[in-house]
Parts: sequence; C-alpha cells; structure tokens
Amino acid sequence: MTSGVETAPVTRVFGIRHHGPGSARSLRMALADFRPDMILIEGPADADPLVGFAAAEGMAPPVALLAYVPDAPATAAFWPYAVFSPEWQALRYGADNAVPVRFCDLPASVTLATEDEPGDRFDPLAALAEAGGYDDAERWWDAVVETVPDADAFDAITEAMGALREGAERDATHGDPTSAAQDSPARQGPAGTEPADDRPTAESGRDRMDSTSELDSVAEAVAESALVPEPPPEPLVVDAPTLRREAYMRQTMRKALKDGAMRLAVVCGAWHAPALTGALGPAAPDARMLKGLPKIKTRLTWVPWTHSRLSTTSGYGAGVTSPGWYHHLFTATERPIARWLTKVAGVLRAHDLPVSSAHVIEAVRLADTLAALRGRPLPGLSEVTEATRSVLCGGDETMLRLVIGELVVGEALGAVPEQTPTVPLDADLRATIRSLRMKQEPSIRTVDLDLRKDREVRRSRLLHRLRVLDIEWGTLTTSDVRSTGTFRETWTLRWQPEYAISIIEASRWGTTIRAAAEAKILDTASRADRSVGELTAALEVALLADLGGATDGLIARLESTAALDHDVTHLLAALPGLIRTLRYGDVRGTDTKALAHVADGLLVRICAGLPAAVTGLDTDAATELRGLLDAAHTAIHTRDDGWATGEWLAALRRVADRDDVHGALVGRAVRLLADAGRIDDAESARRLSAALSVGATASAKAAWIDGFLGGRGLLLVHDRELLRLIDDWLRGLGDDTFVETLPLLRRTFGAFESGERRAIGQAVRDGGSVSAAAAVAGIDSERATTAVHTAAEILGVTV
Repeated sequence: MTSGVETAPVTRVFGIRHHGPGSARSLRMALADFRPDMILIEGPADADPLVGFAAAEGMAPPVALLAYVPDAPATAAFWPYAVFSPEWQALRYGADNAVPVRFCDLPASVTLATEDEPGDRFDPLAALAEAGGYDDAERWWDAVVETVPDADAFDAITEAMGALREGAERDATHGDPTSAAQDSPARQGPAGTEPADDRPTAESGRDRMDSTSELDSVAEAVAESALVPEPPPEPLVVDAPTLRREAYMRQTMRKALKDGAMRLAVVCGAWHAPALTGALGPAAPDARMLKGLPKIKTRLTWVPWTHSRLSTTSGYGAGVTSPGWYHHLFTATERPIARWLTKVAGVLRAHDLPVSSAHVIEAVRLADTLAALRGRPLPGLSEVTEATRSVLCGGDETMLRLVIGELVVGEALGAVPEQTPTVPLDADLRATIRSLRMKQEPSIRTVDLDLRKDREVRRSRLLHRLRVLDIEWGTLTTSDVRSTGTFRETWTLRWQPEYAISIIEASRWGTTIRAAAEAKILDTASRADRSVGELTAALEVALLADLGGATDGLIARLESTAALDHDVTHLLAALPGLIRTLRYGDVRGTDTKALAHVADGLLVRICAGLPAAVTGLDTDAATELRGLLDAAHTAIHTRDDGWATGEWLAALRRVADRDDVHGALVGRAVRLLADAGRIDDAESARRLSAALSVGATASAKAAWIDGFLGGRGLLLVHDRELLRLIDDWLRGLGDDTFVETLPLLRRTFGAFESGERRAIGQAVRDGGSVSAAAAVAGIDSERATTAVHTAAEILGVTV
C-alpha cells in the first residue's frame, strides 16, 4: 500500500564503452544498486520485438542484430554484442530481473534509408587517452576502467565527455545544437574527424593513477582545454547524424517516463551520455529535428557473430582489437592474470614449443612487477603482453604474434535460437548442416571428403550448391589426397558472419538450398553473353552439386550455344571440362547420357573445323592452340571411348600431313599420333628428317622440334635415330642461324627434367641410349639389378 505521496521519476544515464568488460561489470553492479524498473539501450528501436530472444535457450554470444532491406539485402547493418558487451549485460539483467528493456536509438528503417553510416564518427576515448598520457585509447581504457570495475566511474566518464562536447559544440555551433542539425555541419567536411597525429601525445611512461582519480583528472584536463595545441586544429564537430540520434534517444526517454517508468536506466555510448543527462527539456526542438526523416521497409533478426568481427564499424561504430583478452577478463574473475598466462602456455605447447610451469610463474611475477612500477592495481594487456614476449616467447615476435592471433584476438562463433526469425533458405541450411553433422566454425579447417560415402557426397553437394549461391563457406583445395583420383575432394572451410547477408540475398532464388542453386545457375546460363566454356563450367558445377533440375536446361543451352559458335578454339577449350564432368558424374552416380551426346557433338564439330583453325597462325596463336590440343588429347584419352578416340586421331592425322601449318602444331600432331601408336618410330624419324631438310627456315625447324618434343625429353633418350637427326641438324647450323634459333631451342630443352637432360647429354657423348629409369631418377643399374635379384629370391620367383 502506497502512502499517496507521489515520487518524482529518477533517471540514470550510464555512459559505457561498447564491448568493454570493465564497463559491463561496472554496469551490472550499478544496475543492481539502482534497481531500475525500465532499461533503455542504445540500439535500433525497431529491434524491440527481438529483446526476448536474449534469454532464449540456444542464444550464445557473440551475436549481432542484423537489419536489412528485404528487396535489397546488401543494404544492411549489424549491431554486434559479446558476452562482455555492456549492452548485452543490460539485456540479461532485464531478463533475469523481469525488467522491461527497449532500444532507444534511431530505428534501422531510418538508418538504412539515409546515406549516413550508422554509428559514431569520432572516438572520444582517444582524446581522453591523450589527456591521460596514453598514446593508445584501448590501452588507456584497459588501464583506467577494465581492470578496476567501479560503479561510480560512470559519473566521471560523463563529466569528461561533457567537457569535450562543450568545446566541440562551442566551436561548431556556438552553443546551439539545434542549429548544428539545421546547418548540417556534416556536409562541411568529415564530421567529427580529427587526425590523431595533430594532437599532442603525452609521454606514455607517465605515472598512472587509480581509475576514479584519473578520470577526474582527465575531466579537469579536458575542461582546461589541455587537448588543444598551438596552433589550434580544426574544431571538433558533433555532427548532424549524432544530434539526430540523441534527439531520438531523448524522445524515447520521454515516452518511457510517460509510460510510467519511475527508475529509468539509460545505457549508451559514453559520447552520448552528456546529451541525455539532466533535465530533458521541451520535446518540440527534438521533434523538429526528427521531422521528415526518410524511412524504408526493413527486417531485423539475430545472427551469430565472431570475436574477430567485433572490430566492425557497423551499428554503433565501435570495436575492440583484443576481444579474446576482454572475454577472459569478464569470465575469469579469480586470478585472471595467472589463468591468462596459463592459457598462453597452452597455446605455445600446442604448437610444440617448450614452455614449463616455471615459465608461467616467472611471467606472472614479471607482469605484477610491471603493474606495480606503473602504479596500476592489476596488470593489463600491455603488462601481460610484455611478460609473454620476454618470458614465454623468449623475445621471439613470431611466437608472440601466434599468441595474439589465437588468444588476444581469439575466435569464437556465437549461436542463435532455432526460433529466431529468419528466411526459409536459412532454415533449410541450418537443418541440412545438422543432418550432415557439420559445424560452422570461424577458424580455417581443411577436410577431405571420400565421395564413396553417402554422407560425404551430400556434404560435397551442399558446399558446391553454396558456392553457386555465392556463399563461399568452402573453397576447393588442391592437395595430395585430391590428386589420387576422382573419389576425393579437399575443402578449406571457414564460416564468416557476413554470410548471413549472402543467405538473405540468395533467398530470392528459392526456399531451399537446392532449389535456389538450380534457379540461379539457370538464370546465369540464360544470359546472352554466355560462352561455351562458361556453360560447360556451369554444367560441371551442376553435376557436382547434383542440381538435377538444372542439368537439362544447361545441356540444352550448351547445345544451342555450341551450334552457333564457329570458333574451334572455344570448342576445344570446353571439351576437357565436358569429359571431366562425364567422369565425375559416373563417380557420383549421375545420369550423363545426355551430356555424352553433347560431348560427341562437340567433338564432331571440332574435328570438322580443326583443319581450317590451324591455317595461317602466327607463333603466339600456334602456341596457344597447341596447349588446347594437348588438353583435348589428354581428356579424350582419359574418356577411353573407341569412337571418340578414332575421330580425334583422324583429325590429328590430317593436321600432321599438311605442309602449310605452323611447325609447332605439325610437330605436336606427329608426337601425339606417335604416342597413340598411329605412327611408328621409323615414321616419326622420317617426318622429323623431312622437317629439318633444306627449304625450311631455321626458326620453322626449331618450332617443329619444339612441338614434337615439348616437355617430353625421354623420347630422345630412347630413340637414337631421332637424337642423331637433331644432333646432326644442330651441328650443321651456322653461327648466325644458331643464335637465331637458340631462344626457342633453349625453351624446348629447358623444359625437360634435369635427369632427362643429363641422360640426353650422356647419349650424345657416348653415341648410345640410357634406360628410362636412369634418366628420370639417376638409378645405378648394377645396384638396382642386385636388389631385384635379392627381392626375387626372398619371394621365391625367377627373374
């Protein structure tokens, strides 16, 4: 029962540092002491319906509020929170104590409708750090606030910020914040930006004070214009977007008080605290400032976030460079320094580096000593980093960078409840990932998939489908395992929070991953500028991803495009991909009959057009075409289809029999036919002799040799007649001719393996040949024969 005496509402504004564990712990203490009946938090006001998810089962920071425009998902913004973010602790305090919580910043519908980036443009902590004698804002905050939580620190911070803002508003608007908004000072230049180098940096070795007294002294220093050097820099501007945001915050505070809040707590960035403290004044000026702001339809949801992404400038434009350290400070309340350095030792040991318990003890002692020398109550990140460098890393900066990457920054991926609002495509992806027992991890991980196993085939298909949708969770990697055959794939996996937007963008193609991938790949293939090679690549991806609903359309599109493409080089470039797709399709159990028909049709057109395509080419064009012939020959040989092989070799024979084609192509055709058994050694020697006869220029002869031998020196090791012909030709070259042909010959012979070159030289010197084994590996034949006989006796066989 009340006494009937009305009590005036009480409002407390807590100016915090976004992602500051000291702020978060101090805020929890202050909220418990203040006992508010309503909490307002800096954040998009239209996210209020999502507040309840903060306490839902499955919600695990780091997470972020995501706001996006449904018709243009790339227009989006994030408001990230870690467990050590003060805003998150305010959300949890409200949930734990049944206190209503609302967001009080401009709605995302307004923020995304304007050209203004959400968040602050100016870091006021940098100014306070300089006034306190620090050259780094994060080190200053760590020293003054993070290691010494104090509920009373908020008043000192607000006072210091107020001193900064007084000077800024006086310089920019002559004390009239409303006129600042009307004059839009942000258009006059980079609002709120002032190069740190233009300000005097106090000596970083200055003696430190305890947290509260130092904040008081910082406030005094700012009030006395200690930050203004001579000559004065450009005036600090509180820009129009900031003023609009603060006007909206005040309007939200008025509404909360009107709704009956008697003990109102406001949690906002420290820079805004002075604008919200004290009497709110009349609402009319704020209403005028907010009148006519554009709006756009938006949607909001929670998405997982990572520690490494806490440096983002989206949302409230703040970030930290040491989230792993801050997470440790917030969660390890007992002996945090000893526990931290023990973690450091664990990281180094995991990399097979020798670190003992004695190292940890000495590192803790050094960190404590450094803190005492600097007048700090507890070691901060600077002290533990110096102790780590000196004791645990032995001064090795490489080892220190390892610790910084894995611990100081760290990496952790949050999670959101299953019932969180999302697009159907995201729900399908989550369900698929669960069924395949995959994990979305922020760290890089390499996995080998055995395509003979059903689950791993389905994992491969999912990763390929996501790549079609531009969600690059997995990247195909060439490895030793992958090169052993078509039954394995190697993927490098790394999940990034930004894929949340990619998923939303991809949702316009369908409600499931498979349907969306099919729709997108067909849409891409339908464009008029698609080439045969691009369509072949798309078809290969479709088979790898098992996009059965798209393969018929892609094959039809490929057939029509190939029929209209008269450039044989395009068809040659596309053929290896088609044949590779045939092979991979067989491995994956895909019906490839229609694809085989397309490949056969492509081969017919290539064979028919090849004689014309090889006519009248210069050296560069002939070299390029020779590479295409090699790739096509290898693919056709791999396919092992009798009809296809016969058609191809017949086309090569027609090229080899012509004398009006560039020597590099004729020589290559002869060599490929010899390898296929269509031309014997004697015929090869005859054709080489004819190519080196009188009538052709020295460069044409060298081109023929390059085409014939290119990259395969063992032929000269085994075929003495070919070697003799080339040796006689080289011996007969005059000085000028030899100099002319030397670059091409050097390229030809330089491409041979070193063992092949040695064997060729030995054969020329001795007038004989050397075995293939000796040419490749330099094997001692006598010792090898002894070893073979010994193995035969052990196995009981006759050699």
